[in-house]
Amino acid sequence: MPTVIRVRGLRVVIFTNDHWPPHVHVIGPGQEAKIALSGKARHPTVMATAGFSRAQLAVILVEIDRHHDLLMQRWREIHGDT
Repeated sequence: MPTVIRVRGLRVVIFTNDHWPPHVHVIGPGQEAKIALSGKARHPTVMATAGFSRAQLAVILVEIDRHHDLLMQRWREIHGDT
């Protein structure tokens, strides 16, 4: 599970044996969120979460959106085009 970026002390990873749709896992101490990279209007959306507050998720979504192109590039490198 390669860490692609670190954001505000959190790891953003893409699992090498993961599945479609393109998404990342955001991992912190006792926290994890699964974020789809392209939801409504290309913006990331929360698929699942444990331990993050709504405010934290809002910040995470902004950061994932900011790094969208890099994250999609890494998804394609790991999983190919989907």
